[in-house]
Amino acid sequence: MTRQAATGIGFTAVLMWALLALLTAASGAVPPFQLAAMTFLVGGMVGAVTWPFRPGALAALRQGWKVWALGIGGLFGYHFVYFSAIRAAPPVEVSLIAYLWPLFLVAFSALLPGERLKLHHVIGVVCGLAGAALVITRGDAGNLLARFSYGHLLAFACAFIWSVYSVLSRRFAQVSTDVVAGFCLSTAVLSMLCHLAFEQTVWPQGPAQWLAILGLGLLPVGLAFYTWDYGVKHGDIMVLGAASYASPLLSTIVLLLAGATAFHWSIALACLLITGGALIAAKDMLFKSRS
Repeated sequence: MTRQAATGIGFTAVLMWALLALLTAASGAVPPFQLAAMTFLVGGMVGAVTWPFRPGALAALRQGWKVWALGIGGLFGYHFVYFSAIRAAPPVEVSLIAYLWPLFLVAFSALLPGERLKLHHVIGVVCGLAGAALVITRGDAGNLLARFSYGHLLAFACAFIWSVYSVLSRRFAQVSTDVVAGFCLSTAVLSMLCHLAFEQTVWPQGPAQWLAILGLGLLPVGLAFYTWDYGVKHGDIMVLGAASYASPLLSTIVLLLAGATAFHWSIALACLLITGGALIAAKDMLFKSRS
């Protein structure tokens, strides 16, 4: 497979992640740990069903504890926090704040050995945070403290977790994509144990909520992980990194088209600030991808 084709496969993950907020909101009142267990079981089976047909796939599960700790910690931590945030704050606000992760990814990468934090990194972060504040206040700056909620705090935690996970994943670029199924199934087991210990079971109400959960497991919490992992390892990671900055814009458009949120000028401006901030922070990377 060509590098361009692998890049195209990786980009499908960005499209699938645009559905995460909408499908999570449509899943009803299923508790976060239970929702994570159900969706990651489906997501894990997406990869596991191919194991018997591909020699060596099971061997990819033989990884060191650091690989498993990072994979399970990243998937379990991010999605439990994300599902909790969606239950505690408006989906469009959670989605936009959580999609600060590409911006934080660039900022954190600048702190790695051999890199340095530059002015455009700082400007990008300021733009992104301004966008997050705008979507919370809906244009009323004096209302920030009054409107800031536990759900918004969790959304910021989402951005932090996924950016740190992505930066640390650079250390394991040679690990086969087959291990992603193991991460998903392990996350499902851990989530179910936490659900049984801390939550009361709430089953989806009606076909629409069941379909939303199935859609989560098949796409943004399933297939997207496999295509993204394959894309960043075999495609053009610079192009994929730049493409990920379209995620907040795509997610917001999906929510608006589905009627999950009403249009407001502050949402549009916040979306531009967050996306634009990420692009400004990634200026060096974008120029490299063109050369």
